[in-house]
Amino acid sequence: MSPETALLERPTTTPVPDDALLRVSGLHASLGGHGGTDGHHVLRGVDLHVGRSEVVGIIGETGSGKTTLARAIAGLVGTDEGSIDLDGVDLTRLGQGRRRRAHRRAGHLQLVFQDPLRSLDPALRVEELVTEGLAIRGRLAAQVRREEAIRALELVGLDETLLQRVPRDISGGQRQRVAIARALATRPRLIVFDEPVSALDAQSRESVLRMLAGLRDELGTALVVISHDLTSMVGVVDRVVVLYEGAVVEEGPTDRVLRDPRHEYTRLLLQAAPATVRRRLDALASAADTSTTIPRKS
Repeated sequence: MSPETALLERPTTTPVPDDALLRVSGLHASLGGHGGTDGHHVLRGVDLHVGRSEVVGIIGETGSGKTTLARAIAGLVGTDEGSIDLDGVDLTRLGQGRRRRAHRRAGHLQLVFQDPLRSLDPALRVEELVTEGLAIRGRLAAQVRREEAIRALELVGLDETLLQRVPRDISGGQRQRVAIARALATRPRLIVFDEPVSALDAQSRESVLRMLAGLRDELGTALVVISHDLTSMVGVVDRVVVLYEGAVVEEGPTDRVLRDPRHEYTRLLLQAAPATVRRRLDALASAADTSTTIPRKS
């Protein structure tokens, strides 16, 4: 078996629960072609599931297909074959017409982009940004939308005094929290985070990661966190899925995958920061041994 074949060997997968919120099955996507015949293959038969209230991390280097997968789930790029089922609705069959628009307006699925400065309209105030999805839905009075904006900001650790500011007047970490608050305002079933901390400095990165871990327990919303940084997965995600050249090569509980990787590609990724990852794992294990476990809200 060649090294290339070994890296693409199919992994042993975790059984899909009957009540899984998200099921991605046999997903193929390509860029520049039609039906995958002429273009560059980006996703190659991806299988992925996310349970209700579960946090799943997707890792891989640049070019592995992470962002394409996130955008495919959100309906922002087309796919060649396969299905994306969100709570019983196959998103690949919605088309780009009325059914797709109705699903987006419902707000069941939200995508938080990598760069908040580019994803937030610079001309809108924080209040308008956070309630944008609610305004599109209609039927909610301005005062109710304002109350929902305050609630969403509180969930991400921000004060209502930011409501009248515009993105350029707040810090990078605050902008990313505003982007997350905007996603939370529609009370979605699933939020997909595409490299949520890669554009932030070290201090803001740690702050946002701690906040994501808290949201997991506070709301019970299912989260998908996409990153090239293994360290950012520790203490945030329940299960890790490893992508290599558009295919899933390993997946399993975070602690197991990061302490005892079974695939050569995962081991190569860990070589970049093995000491940092292990220190975080050991710190979490030590904290768990000395504290009382608080049940997650259902």
